[in-house]
Amino acid sequence: MQSGIDVSVIALNRGGFYAQELSRAGVQVDVLSKRFRFDLLTYFRLRRRLYQLQPDIIQSFLFSANSYVRLPGIAPKSSKVIVSERCVDTWKSGWQLKTDRRLFGRTDAMTANSESVAEFYATNAGVPRDLITVIPNGQPVLADDGPVSTGPTLREEIGLSADARVVGFVGRLAPQKCLPDLVWAIQLLYQVINNVYLVVVGDGPVRDQLAELARSFDCRDRVIFLGHRADAIALTRQFDAFCLPSSFEGMSNSLMEAMALKVPVVVSDIPSNRELVQHEQTGLLFPLGDGAAMMKALKQVLENTELAERVGRAGLNLITEHHSVEQMVQQHIDLYQKLSK
Repeated sequence: MQSGIDVSVIALNRGGFYAQELSRAGVQVDVLSKRFRFDLLTYFRLRRRLYQLQPDIIQSFLFSANSYVRLPGIAPKSSKVIVSERCVDTWKSGWQLKTDRRLFGRTDAMTANSESVAEFYATNAGVPRDLITVIPNGQPVLADDGPVSTGPTLREEIGLSADARVVGFVGRLAPQKCLPDLVWAIQLLYQVINNVYLVVVGDGPVRDQLAELARSFDCRDRVIFLGHRADAIALTRQFDAFCLPSSFEGMSNSLMEAMALKVPVVVSDIPSNRELVQHEQTGLLFPLGDGAAMMKALKQVLENTELAERVGRAGLNLITEHHSVEQMVQQHIDLYQKLSK
């Protein structure tokens, strides 16, 4: 590898889309086909593969992998183990946090993608703060990355007029995203901006609930569900505003993508979002769960062209200067070199 680091990837369950991407890039990918929460066969397969590789560094992601790589006998004694956390995991049950605490004796470092995630694990799992290295997500700059689309525009596809105002959300439709608050905000916003629509890109367990809620608010025709889309970035580029009302995040990739596209962002005032968004500088913040305040912030962005352009440009500058992919990669390399000394 150009960095002097030879990379191999082991997936516990399945390879997915990135298995092909990695293979095309010359990275070896092993898929262990884990069947159960704790699969003894996967334990032995992982152990055998790690002992074959004898890696200097083992870095894992997400709870299952973070647990497996720290089980007794899994990792070669010469390997340094880094576990990586990507979210403020308030969903974790007591036994999962207890597992995290018990396994940190077998941990050489943890990476967190935001200060909020680092603080959560230091406070709730007892991780020593000096074990945690914060490496923010990296995001390619997208604002000038080619044409909007080779096909119909977003508004043409869903039958909207060219002057329709589009508020967009991209992500998994899960309870933590607080999307009922966004649907309510759109209904309120419709009372003052009659050509406003909400476009939801993504899928998840609360989709049907959201559709029914929009129907009960008498704004079902204002809320368009596009499902999972491979062209999500091209769609985001065409939003007049991006909204993220989540109750917790790590460091939202969809938020960073919107900022990299110079789209003005309106987000809940939670610690992880505040690491990217300063109110009326790189976006707008509203109190978590306050649909009326969310509506007012969206109205500001949609009606004040100067504000929208200014915060959009500032958001792009923040991503370009502080959250590049190159910076993220170099911070990982620095950590690997530190542990290898």
